Amino acid sequence: MKKTFPENFLWGGATAANQYEGGYNKGGRGLATSDFITNGSTDHPRKITIKLKDGTITTVNRRPTGDPKIDNIPEGASGYIDENVYYPSHKAVDFYHHYKEDIALYGELGLKCFRLSISWSRIFPKGGIEGEQPNEEGLKFYEDVFRECKKYGIEPLVTLYHFETPAYLAEHFNGWGGRETINCFLRMCNEVFTRYKDLVKYWITINEINVLNGYAFMGTREATAQVRYQAKHHMFVASALANKLCHEIIPVAKIGCMVALSCIYPKDCKPENVFGALDYRRGALIYSDIMMRGYYPSYADRFFEEMGVTINMEPGDEEIIRANPSDFLSFSYYRSSVYHTEIIQNTDTGGQMGDANPFLEKTEWGWAIDPVGLRYTLSELYDRYQKPLFIVENGMGTIDKPDENGYVEDDYRIRYFRDHIAEMKKAVTLDGVDLMGYTPWGCIDLVSAGTGEMKKRYGFIYVDMDDEGNGTLKRTKKKSFDWYKKVIATNGEDLSF
Repeated sequence: MKKTFPENFLWGGATAANQYEGGYNKGGRGLATSDFITNGSTDHPRKITIKLKDGTITTVNRRPTGDPKIDNIPEGASGYIDENVYYPSHKAVDFYHHYKEDIALYGELGLKCFRLSISWSRIFPKGGIEGEQPNEEGLKFYEDVFRECKKYGIEPLVTLYHFETPAYLAEHFNGWGGRETINCFLRMCNEVFTRYKDLVKYWITINEINVLNGYAFMGTREATAQVRYQAKHHMFVASALANKLCHEIIPVAKIGCMVALSCIYPKDCKPENVFGALDYRRGALIYSDIMMRGYYPSYADRFFEEMGVTINMEPGDEEIIRANPSDFLSFSYYRSSVYHTEIIQNTDTGGQMGDANPFLEKTEWGWAIDPVGLRYTLSELYDRYQKPLFIVENGMGTIDKPDENGYVEDDYRIRYFRDHIAEMKKAVTLDGVDLMGYTPWGCIDLVSAGTGEMKKRYGFIYVDMDDEGNGTLKRTKKKSFDWYKKVIATNGEDLSF
């Protein structure tokens, strides 16, 4: 048995461009679907602002709820930016102008790995349509970021698609609902693989593919099951072809898929609840099954039939997916949930929606805190695939209260990470899980994807900004910063505080 984490274990932190980068109209960047999403809160969901054919400005709810009218963009409508509305992605916490300062802090923290995403429309403002030339300013920005990382010995882990579709592709091709988007995505991939082949060797194709839906996350006008799963099929093909392209251009690279895979328990030993939990879990595992194994699993036909979905495949699609599986499975883990037949489940989130667990504490946002569930999930996934795993999101969103100097004494966050890392270590040393690394979400405070709030904070570094975008953007190290620095320096051996 292993006694500790591997020497080359990638301790790191994670972010996403639409929640962190800002500079939405700087450096030649084109508009993305994320640029039309307002802020919100737990009580007031985020909205998408659009302009209808007749010029009327209106909004739709961002989060789909099963009602086909929600998160649907009428034919001919386009995303619209209202100067009187606050859009968090426009500035986020302004990594665009603070990247040197932030990466210096990551260097001080001792990060071995920094997960970030590329804003597709910064590379190709129209998404990479036929004949479009790449945006050199955008390419140079990320090159500067990656070189800055290398200066501190930090390996970039780059997500190619993370919750934002170029607006041009959404309006002209129905985003991922149209096959044209596959080729556009591959043009972007070819450009960044070629440009950064000596700077980046760890890649992720698509972030949390199982939770993507609607205009905001996939650029599709409709949020029906048929549109959603057809778009996901296009993503499977695109991801497989990106894997092939990456291996051709960067032979030493590792490229993985990414799924939200918080775990699910049956409420009790009632057979319907036990099988229901297993089947509910398949709603998330179908994605990793396809991308890791290279084919649609045996339960897929029944799964789609029950939802009234028909996947339209073109000749060669299945061969492409089979020939180019992912090198590793990366996943997010925040909480566990409980399944029973009497409640409505969200089958795409792998356990993030469900009944409360009376044995677990919760965060201020009602998310169950379950460190043992992380070990359970690691074992479940490694037993299933026998390929390397990578935890690329894990964290506790909560309200921090800084003192007059901006310092946050966040013992609650330290306890959360201490307990999760301890269970992670058991998975590696006792269960034999091949784990590449761990990048907590987010290593610095950034905008919440779900609610659009800043007060739901995750980072080791406090950023002075409120829910309306007001603040100095000053960065201040929290107590957890020094704790995590010690954890990294001891390769996970010293978890005390």
